[in-house]
Amino acid sequence: MFRTKRSGLVRRLWRSRAPVEGDGEADTRTHGTGGCCMGTSAKVSKSHPGTEAELKALTHSILKKIKEKQLEALLQAVESKGGARSPCLLLPGKVDSKLGQHTYSLPLLLYKVFRWPDLRHSSELKRLSCCESYGKMNPELVCCNPHHMSRLCELESPPPPYSRYPMDFLKPPDSPDSVPSSTETGGTNFLAPGGFSDSQALQEPGDQAHWCVVAYWEEKTRVGRLYSVQEPSLDIFYDLPQGNGFCLGQLNSDNKSQLVQKVRSKIGYGIQLTKEVDGVWVYNRSCYPIFIKSATLDNPDSRTLLVHKVFPGFSIKAFDYEKAYSLQRPNDHEFTQQPWTGFTVQISFVKGWGQCYTRQFISSCPCWLEVIFNNR
Repeated sequence: MFRTKRSGLVRRLWRSRAPVEGDGEADTRTHGTGGCCMGTSAKVSKSHPGTEAELKALTHSILKKIKEKQLEALLQAVESKGGARSPCLLLPGKVDSKLGQHTYSLPLLLYKVFRWPDLRHSSELKRLSCCESYGKMNPELVCCNPHHMSRLCELESPPPPYSRYPMDFLKPPDSPDSVPSSTETGGTNFLAPGGFSDSQALQEPGDQAHWCVVAYWEEKTRVGRLYSVQEPSLDIFYDLPQGNGFCLGQLNSDNKSQLVQKVRSKIGYGIQLTKEVDGVWVYNRSCYPIFIKSATLDNPDSRTLLVHKVFPGFSIKAFDYEKAYSLQRPNDHEFTQQPWTGFTVQISFVKGWGQCYTRQFISSCPCWLEVIFNNR
């Protein structure tokens, strides 16, 4: 029987849909127990209210109405899991489709089919800065590219007790888990917000001002030099099909630890840092969770800091400038003695740290980042 190219693309897209939890194909790395960022939506196990046959028929009918070039772009985005650059998929946003007893908008249905089967409402999503529709309101056409979106983290309130850990900022400097020091400068890498010690982070006359610098660490050793960031968005990855930014895979590391090697291989697409109007957002592009600690994610009156678990496909506002400035209290013992500042965010790949883990300090994590923000 004669088959058109369009029908072939539709079949490939359907085969590349997001697996439903419980069908034996779901990626268990994207879900789990615990964590602070999942919110109520990510805890739903049953995804599609309609039957598989209904969903397939509805999806096929929608895809067959899309232009062939748009289908090709959508397939590229879906098969590469967002690793390949893909254009916006502009489709009518007011078209609704009924599935079972529920009615979904066209964008929401495509996001459910190709990324998050348990997605309930568009309020759970955040558009990524790579989308041309970012920051724009168009009542007629909406970008339906599922990899131009991220899932929005919902911080639990109050936070679960297992995610808290003591700051322990009075730990003796000769302790085995003391603050790591740079192998290049010999000094501490936790810097005062007023400046940077690494020569690469110093701004040369005429250079565009940086808004942050990034350091990559493997356990207690910093690998490579500080990476100065001027562009609004930065990809930090180990292996990305199409990507520019901070490539950790190109750094020379002498660490022979099997655990470090294993975690490094799991970084994959890594994360995306984006400076936006309301603060700095972190999007987890990898296939494994990341863990984040930031003073601005915590209660200002708290004497402890939280480690937040961010699952693949989720975004979290990791840094808030207004909150950070309010935390700079010169006479506050907590913020003058602790080995980090309100302008620093720490991110660990795959492995967490804190009271509920064997690793009490981030310096024991195999692969982690320190992001130091410029407050000038």
